[in-house]
Amino acid sequence: MRKFRITVNGQTYEVEVEEIKESEQQGAAPSVKPQETAVDLGTLPPAANGGKTIKAPIPGKIVALKVEAGDRVKAGDVVAVLEAMKMENELIAPIDGIVQEVKVKEGASVNLGDPIVLLG
Repeated sequence: MRKFRITVNGQTYEVEVEEIKESEQQGAAPSVKPQETAVDLGTLPPAANGGKTIKAPIPGKIVALKVEAGDRVKAGDVVAVLEAMKMENELIAPIDGIVQEVKVKEGASVNLGDPIVLLG
């Protein structure tokens, strides 16, 4: 086992990696069991009002806003479209709620972690 330190979205984690020998690869793949220390990378931090903040997952440009303050959204609804490296990425509401505030305008450049939409 070798230990590595990785950083994902500003959070640093220590992981152990085991090299699999060629002779071990022939058999069936072992089942993967979640560890107690697993982190759900999809969890969003709470907004100041107790709702959720949808943040930019990568740096890019907001090419479309699909909601405005006061709109009701359901989990899975697209709230904005972020273009990064010539690809469009849909930003999706993680919960049902009401849009409290849209923090950006179409055409705005955003950095990793910048707030896009606040849901209540």
